[in-house]
Amino acid sequence: EVQLVESGGGSVQSGGSLRLSCTASGYKGMPYCMGWFRQSPGKEREGVAIINSGGDTNYADSVWGRFTLSQDNAKNTLYLQMNSLQPEDTAVYYCATRVWGACSASWRAGGGMHYWGQGTQVTVSS
Repeated sequence: EVQLVESGGGSVQSGGSLRLSCTASGYKGMPYCMGWFRQSPGKEREGVAIINSGGDTNYADSVWGRFTLSQDNAKNTLYLQMNSLQPEDTAVYYCATRVWGACSASWRAGGGMHYWGQGTQVTVSS
């Protein structure tokens, strides 16, 4: 069974940084697609950043230039470095993966992923 375990959330002040980690287990090889998503109270889940099996990344417009994806294949871990955090970044952040097929065109709306982690809270105060 595929499992995703997130860590690294917390509380920071505006302008601060956090790094989220997502360690995957339960499948062989690299997933076809993996990424980070977030959901704030009263809002729909949205895609933050995504990476495909070829290493190509894509980001939501709202985080472009502030957030960076990276991965450690040996550790089956995906990282999200978040800099210049703002109060509007406050949300529960989820790691998700798609184990077959390319990243969905609907990833920005949180679509097309097969497995999800439990989420980690990120709170940014002004």
